Amino acid sequence: MLLLPQKDWHWKYNDSYGVLSVSLGSEIEFLTAYKAKSLIPDALSSMEFNISHAKFYMSLLDKLPKTLTLTDAAVVQIALNATAAHFMLTPQMPKSWFFDTSEVCVYSDVGKVFELKCQKQRALVLVVENTLQSALVMLLSPECVLSGAKTLGQFETIKVMHNRLHPLRAQRHVVAA
Repeated sequence: MLLLPQKDWHWKYNDSYGVLSVSLGSEIEFLTAYKAKSLIPDALSSMEFNISHAKFYMSLLDKLPKTLTLTDAAVVQIALNATAAHFMLTPQMPKSWFFDTSEVCVYSDVGKVFELKCQKQRALVLVVENTLQSALVMLLSPECVLSGAKTLGQFETIKVMHNRLHPLRAQRHVVAA
């Protein structure tokens, strides 16, 4: 079952775990992947989960199952982390040099899923913010090794130029006649 936004939802910084969280009522708290150093100052205090947040979250609940085969719990986890990334993270500069250039021109839009290729590995990413030349993407794969010293973990974000986004490989369906 998908969790739908309620009027009592709110953001707060969870000091015990050192991450941003979403209070989903009086008994449930969802911990995001985002630590204080990556958050905007307002995210360190209690904030309403407002209409803009709910609209963004709901659009992802709608888009994700159309692209990926996921459980309802995974869709909610991705959508809540993506909503936090979109609204609560500090701006980033592109770090495209870690990734291979795509030979295909893609239309990048919030909620679309792409692959990044880095050191012969493929990483699944979700666009959480889009500008004219770059996109802030959130890692959906368990991890992506960027270099010997740097690894992105699941739900971490990185900004890349659009020419680094590779379309998902099309699934071919063979129908025997």
